[in-house]
Amino acid sequence: MEDDPYGELRFLGKERASFYQLMPEHTVLLGSFSKIVAPSFRIGWIVAHDKIMEKLVIAKQASDLHTNYFCQRIIHRYLKDNDIDGHIRKIRQVYGRQRDAMVAAIQDYFPAEVLSTHPEGGMFLWITLPKGLSAMKVFKAAIKQKVAFVPGDPFYVNKKDVNALRLNYSSVDEETIMTGIKRLGKVLKTMITEK
Repeated sequence: MEDDPYGELRFLGKERASFYQLMPEHTVLLGSFSKIVAPSFRIGWIVAHDKIMEKLVIAKQASDLHTNYFCQRIIHRYLKDNDIDGHIRKIRQVYGRQRDAMVAAIQDYFPAEVLSTHPEGGMFLWITLPKGLSAMKVFKAAIKQKVAFVPGDPFYVNKKDVNALRLNYSSVDEETIMTGIKRLGKVLKTMITEK
């Protein structure tokens, strides 16, 4: 099972072959139009061997009868009338610039104790706070400064008050990223000092 909603959004590093490309008869590949066309549609897709696909179709029908038909028709029309590969090339460039802006702003404004990933694609980067600093507590303080992020708690099983969070760089421009990271950096410096 290869769940790859972000694979087409690689803008740095070397292209990587999917398991499906390497072993198509042994791989079920999952993807999503929500990452490359329209986030609110939440329409995904599956590529699998015919025998497996038959069983997946039956399981899908048994669970909810069908996916949102209206959104499927919109995606179908979009794919017929537009160059999806050209669109993906464009968003790769945009997301790459936005990612670079966020990484640079983090280096400029976050305390040294805060660690950050440097993704080669996708839409998010991951922040690890110093031990004992809850991302939920940072979130509550950051909201007061008009900055939002996803605290790490939902990404863990049976853990609360984790010291990690996810930042999205794909939904705002570079100037907004700089402003938000500067505000969040100020919140983090205050909370680390008070810890």
